[in-house]
Amino acid sequence: MDDGRNDRMDNSGLKARAEELMGEFNRIRTGMRDLQQTLRQITATAKSADGYVTAVVGPRGQLIRLELDPRVYRRPDSKQLAATITETIKRAAADAMAQISEACKPYIPDEELQAHLQFDVDGMSRRLDSELDFLNLERP
Repeated sequence: MDDGRNDRMDNSGLKARAEELMGEFNRIRTGMRDLQQTLRQITATAKSADGYVTAVVGPRGQLIRLELDPRVYRRPDSKQLAATITETIKRAAADAMAQISEACKPYIPDEELQAHLQFDVDGMSRRLDSELDFLNLERP
């Protein structure tokens, strides 16, 4: 004989989870404006090992400024210079991504953020899938 207790327990679990998700949503929504401003202001600077190349990038890793010390021209090796510039920009971009990850920690789980930054569609879906799995498990 079913007296309805299982339905109440299932419903209370769903209600608790829904309240938890709404709380998370409200916390994220209120902090998004500040986060957006913080993210837009991120810059990162890297200097090559020899100190002749300095790269400054913005929050998306885009090059903002490139500085070449005049001493770089003492060794006329264009391939080496190109490799040094490329590596310096990559290191600056990695630093910018690390700053973004740190700024987003209170709002987005790191695994989910990294999936977004890496354009990993499967990774982006994992959290949603786990939430849907939870909801499906709770249904009678």
